[in-house]
Amino acid sequence: MQKQTLAVLDYLVILAYMLAMVWMGWYFSKRQKDTDHYYAGNRRIPSWAVGISILATLISSVTFLAYPGAGYSGNWILLVQGLMVPIVLLAVLWIIVPVYREAIRLSAYEYFEKRFSYASRLYTSLAFSVMHFTKMGTVVYLLSLALSGMTGWDIYLVIAVVSLATLIYTLIGGIEAVVWTDVVQGFLFLAGGLACILILLFRPEGGPAAVVGLAWKNGKIDLGPYDLDFVKLTFVVMAINGIFYALQKYGTDQTIVQRFLLAKDDRSAIRATLLGALLCVPTWTAFIFIGTCLWSFYRITGIPLPPDIKSDGVFPYFIMTELPAGVTGLILSALLAAAMSTLASDLNCLSAVAVEDYYRRLRPHATDKKRLAVGKGVVLVCGLVTLLVAAYFAGAGEKSVLGSLFELYAIFSGGIVGLFALAFFTRRANRKGAIVGIVACILFTAWAVLSSPIKWGGEKMILLDLGAWGYRHHNMMLGVYSHIVLFVVGYAASLFFKHEAPPRSLTIHGWLERRRARQAVSVSGPWTPDGGL
Repeated sequence: MQKQTLAVLDYLVILAYMLAMVWMGWYFSKRQKDTDHYYAGNRRIPSWAVGISILATLISSVTFLAYPGAGYSGNWILLVQGLMVPIVLLAVLWIIVPVYREAIRLSAYEYFEKRFSYASRLYTSLAFSVMHFTKMGTVVYLLSLALSGMTGWDIYLVIAVVSLATLIYTLIGGIEAVVWTDVVQGFLFLAGGLACILILLFRPEGGPAAVVGLAWKNGKIDLGPYDLDFVKLTFVVMAINGIFYALQKYGTDQTIVQRFLLAKDDRSAIRATLLGALLCVPTWTAFIFIGTCLWSFYRITGIPLPPDIKSDGVFPYFIMTELPAGVTGLILSALLAAAMSTLASDLNCLSAVAVEDYYRRLRPHATDKKRLAVGKGVVLVCGLVTLLVAAYFAGAGEKSVLGSLFELYAIFSGGIVGLFALAFFTRRANRKGAIVGIVACILFTAWAVLSSPIKWGGEKMILLDLGAWGYRHHNMMLGVYSHIVLFVVGYAASLFFKHEAPPRSLTIHGWLERRRARQAVSVSGPWTPDGGL
């Protein structure tokens, strides 16, 4: 890839961004006197800010680079998953948010303990922790690898600067610093993406009509194939996966559920979550559209690309060779922002889970001051370990360990949406049935992961070759199946154990009862909670 020396203006833009993030952490540090401020912002953060924070949390640097790469090499099929998010949320968000805000203090996984048992809480919180702890080092490494390849900067220096800057403002500023830096970061990568789109559309001869027209004629703006085939990557596979993705992120993921608690009331929380979800769709669309425009751009202009360049490298190459001074710095800052917003959110949420799900149980009489100190210690340790993991990947290559980490995560954390559906949509499911469902899910996922082809060192291999008895559907369907297995087995197993009526407030049925009662108030007069609701 051709290198381009950054202009002084580019360095100034990047430096200003990094200093602004650290300053915001220092600014909010004065308020972090208790765990409610540190993890929930005293539940007074404006809904629009929470919504943009959700957007920034869901858009990582991997998305920033992978979506343009996918749009360049193929069509828009990866977008189908994101298109399912607002559809699902419009159906269930009005119920999920009030239930969580009533049922939990801080950790999303407290809900599963109240509905089933501590074992369910442990399973879900460990799944979240393993996934996000693994992801943090990967995100920092991939960002640093991209920036190093684009600019020639030393990869270890990039890892250190990004990790330490994010750690500092997250550690001292708490969730308020995370949210408000997310706001800046969200606007930054939206502005960066828009700048790239405008240049890609208007610089080639013929303008937007030529760029979009060429892509359209060649099938680049398409969501297919539309076959009913679960082996290949199709529209149906992505749509089904998207439904479960939306339920997992907004129904079980601490990084999102914790945002429910930041707003002052249920209505504000719902409005914030909808805003974040609705902003994500055009953002994902914009970055996959960048890839489509890149495909047309290099064909219309005739500008040669390096012969060995891969699809994921085209957007970084464009950034470093075609953008004017200042704009390049803006885009690189946006790339930093995408990674830092995800990392900061993960650090704060991992700390919240550690304090609420583990430390509070081990030390139930600890003071709030002590819990806050432990929480900050978790942020510090997780941040430093993330730095070390990313540095290790830089030296050894992520393929040496990354594949096995993700395989283990897939085995031991599948089915969380199935567990949520079991808890939320049924009254007959009980704690023993849930445990049986979790065990069945782990066994199923282990079989599927170990018997399906995986990439290792650039080659495909099968760890447990079972021939025709192995898992052969597309990997994206694995998550769907694991949720279904846990739900079906968990519900069926519950029928063999004594019925344990759950608290009505923890299921959709209780919510519907309360809704009917509130509607009756407008007809029959004031309502009181004496009716067992």
